[in-house]
Amino acid sequence: MTQRSSMDWMLKDLAAGVPQTRHVIVLSADGLCVAQYGAETDTADRLAAACAGLQSLAGAVAAELPRSEGRMRLVVIEMDGGFFYLMAAGDGSYLAVLADEGVDAGLMGAQMRNLVTRMGDHLSSPPRHDGQPA
Repeated sequence: MTQRSSMDWMLKDLAAGVPQTRHVIVLSADGLCVAQYGAETDTADRLAAACAGLQSLAGAVAAELPRSEGRMRLVVIEMDGGFFYLMAAGDGSYLAVLADEGVDAGLMGAQMRNLVTRMGDHLSSPPRHDGQPA
């Protein structure tokens, strides 16, 4: 089994374990979709690109806290129709979930943390140089 198919299975497991989950994606810090479940490729790519900007914005806000190292851990956005979750995962990777408004927020947070722990090194994304992995 490839690393990608292993990750896809784990993303499916998260979606199945938390009712009202729509899309689950793993992305690199530069906004590239690494794995997805429940989303069309174009949707996953748009979400990944948006997440890159969101994690950068969250990091800039975190840098204003006196004891912060400026790293984003978790962003939750509540909007009409649902919730969006973005969690730091491995080094340079993030886990993002889009869920309907009936989702259990506590369960989602716990399941996302469990998934990040289970996926461990699979979620690390090395920095890119000139569009190529380092």
